[in-house]
Amino acid sequence: MFGFTEEQVSEFGLTFGLGGFIVFMLFIIWNLARESKAGRLGTFVLFFVLAFGMLGFIAKQVLTWVLDL
Repeated sequence: MFGFTEEQVSEFGLTFGLGGFIVFMLFIIWNLARESKAGRLGTFVLFFVLAFGMLGFIAKQVLTWVLDL
């Protein structure tokens, strides 16, 4: 596809596509906290609990980049 290999296309999609989706989910969490008037502690709890799964994906990407696997 346009001179790119399947590996390059999938890496681009995984990095930027899923990264954009994570940013969108963080916006949804922020909007949920704002509309529910959660306050500072409630907003922190929402972000900590709901975004905890995203942290694992980000940590995997960083470790893969640092260790050059």
